[in-house]
Amino acid sequence: MNKQTEPFLTTIAPAVWAEVGQSRPHESAVLHVLGEATYTDDIPEVQGTLHAALGLSSKAHANILSMNLDAVKNAPGVVAVFTAKDIPGTNDCGPIVHDDPILSEGLVEYVGQPIFVVVADSHDNARRAARKADISYEELPAILTPQEAKKAQSFVIPPMHLQRGDVKQAFARSPHRVKGEWYVGGQEQFYLEGQISYAVPKEDNGMLVLCSTQHPTEMQHVIAHALGVHSHHILVECRRMGGGFGGKESQSALWAALAAISAAHLKRPVKLRADRDDDMLVTGKRHCFHYEYEVGYDDQGRIIAAKVEMVSRAGFSADLSAPVATRAMCHFDNTYYLGDVDILALCGKTNTQSNTAFRGFGGPQGAIAIEYIVDEIARNLGKDALDVRKINFYGRNDEEGRNVTQYGQKVVDNVIHELVAELEESSEYRQRRAAVQAFNASSPVLKKGLSLTPVKFGIAFNVTHFNQAGALVHVYTDGSVLVNHGGTEMGQGINTKVCQVVAHELGISLEMVRATATDTSKVANTSATAASTGADLNGKAAQDAANTIRQRLAEFAVKLYGGDQSSVGFANGFVHVNSHAIPFAELVQKAYLARVQLWSDGFYATPGLHWDPQTKHGNPFSYYAYGAAVSEVIVDTLTGEWKLLRADALYDAGQSLNPAIDIGQVEGAFIQGMGWLTTEELWWNKGGKLMTHAPSTYKIPAISDCPDDFRVKLYKNRNVADSIHRSKAVGEPPLLLPFSVFFAIRDAVASVAGYKFNPPLNAPATSESILKSVEAVSAMANAAR
Repeated sequence: MNKQTEPFLTTIAPAVWAEVGQSRPHESAVLHVLGEATYTDDIPEVQGTLHAALGLSSKAHANILSMNLDAVKNAPGVVAVFTAKDIPGTNDCGPIVHDDPILSEGLVEYVGQPIFVVVADSHDNARRAARKADISYEELPAILTPQEAKKAQSFVIPPMHLQRGDVKQAFARSPHRVKGEWYVGGQEQFYLEGQISYAVPKEDNGMLVLCSTQHPTEMQHVIAHALGVHSHHILVECRRMGGGFGGKESQSALWAALAAISAAHLKRPVKLRADRDDDMLVTGKRHCFHYEYEVGYDDQGRIIAAKVEMVSRAGFSADLSAPVATRAMCHFDNTYYLGDVDILALCGKTNTQSNTAFRGFGGPQGAIAIEYIVDEIARNLGKDALDVRKINFYGRNDEEGRNVTQYGQKVVDNVIHELVAELEESSEYRQRRAAVQAFNASSPVLKKGLSLTPVKFGIAFNVTHFNQAGALVHVYTDGSVLVNHGGTEMGQGINTKVCQVVAHELGISLEMVRATATDTSKVANTSATAASTGADLNGKAAQDAANTIRQRLAEFAVKLYGGDQSSVGFANGFVHVNSHAIPFAELVQKAYLARVQLWSDGFYATPGLHWDPQTKHGNPFSYYAYGAAVSEVIVDTLTGEWKLLRADALYDAGQSLNPAIDIGQVEGAFIQGMGWLTTEELWWNKGGKLMTHAPSTYKIPAISDCPDDFRVKLYKNRNVADSIHRSKAVGEPPLLLPFSVFFAIRDAVASVAGYKFNPPLNAPATSESILKSVEAVSAMANAAR
């Protein structure tokens, strides 16, 4: 029997076969291992390529009185030097507020702000020349911390306020109150591949810019405005990034614009690649936050009233500080119902790098504040923090009155009760809590700590119109498929997932589908790959495109073999129609000869979203992702050194598109979040220079910091929302899981004085900070005697 008439039962039935929900390797995994994956700096250079470097400010806040660039121009290999006056179009790369100059025009506002760009015949010659500038300044007062910004009423945008209920009356009926202030530091993205753009001039004012960016469309706009041309003159391409974490969403614009400006002037290709030191000095990071809080609660620890004022270090310009602050306000509740709440968010203007997007985008900074408060409440009441957390959880989905967020969105998919209960049992939390306390009672120096913290994280861009995506799917006559979408691959596996979606839709193996570089000439007007929406949006768009082709093929198959179009199945490389199983490639070839269109575009816009930026009220999220983690640490109270002994994480990825990739994302997010809260300390000297601007002074987690016992599991769930195959996002939410590490450390420190006092411990909890906290708790205990 030939394949054309092969009975349906001899192949895998469409109802059984699937390409989504399967653990598949990352589409570039082999290339990564072999060193064959092409990043922007690996692209073969066009003949005549030049290299650029930036001249940076050495002052935090100053007027430039004079600038002598003769030594720069006369340095070996230098071809040209450009300043702000050489920008043909608009000197701005601000993503929202136009307050971020590409090059300073006389006023510098942080140490490391670009003043000029030098172009030379080699990367090293350009860097050496950039340091030869003779610049004199008139120094101005500098603001460096969010506390100073608040005192000076220095903000990049007006204050943001979110209220619900009557907080004053709620405080009046609260039996207990906790009040204090706290500080959480920022975090460097520390992507493996630094900022880089390679601009190649084309005919008729065209410009090809190969850029390591999470937002090709924004790069297209910034470059077009800087050159004074239309968007259709600019083509931005990104095959892959060596990490992004938000640092290449808006902040890649400066590098792309300067490479393009230089290339346009010289009519030659120009590459601008940042050295690590320059990258860290120039670019913004995760916003640090300072909090002042007051919370009223009852004898059980249930929160009755909550008031918090959070001030972020925005840096010298607005960048994405407004949406970061908005998300922090929306995530202050985390998994807890807050009936009467008052949240004030301030974006402090400081003379430091303009802080920007970072994995979690303000969500972690909002959620950790309430976790710190709950931790305080539990210790004040002498209760296990887990019990206080559970009593404050949002109500189950049928419990009216305790399932509406402070911004008005109803929580209809709450699984935090069941998820935490499962983790509490599987991690043996209660038994280990007793064991930790027994260990501490007999160990005067080494102290153990244990904590379980939950996560609820909203998925979608807060700005509604960003929740859209497009895709192109091409089916070739040999049955192979090429997909292009608006998302960018930064190692997170978006291309793998999108290819799985397309393969599943067309009923073919993943090996038959390939993703191409993200390209503004293929899919226009794309959103950034951010907010954990990459697979959600682009997966849906690609599915839409593939489904259109599938319907065309199904209609054609019915014409050839009879039957009903609705019963045509696609699975395992075959098309099943009227008791026939035709190889997919064979049907495609026949369709081509019959002039059936074998390519299609696709589009998706997330439904049901709305947000009022004035009232801070609406439905900003499509759904919520949930999770929880238990961490056990041991702390040396004589040195402040600590070690994570074991971590158990349970994460709700819905019906995972690719469990292997999702588990990897959870593991990576956990360690990255742990670094933020424990070792990654940003430090500016009195002159405003970032001193932690290299791996020698900035400590990211290493393999030795990972726990020997690391248990990560995906929670069995199905998304209530109509997401792509009912999966859930997994990029940002798991970064909140290592809250448990910080609070386990705090738990260990509290044991020094019998858990009777709340240790003052800011984040990151470096060994130095831990030691100071131990000393403070010991002093409290001595004073109480």
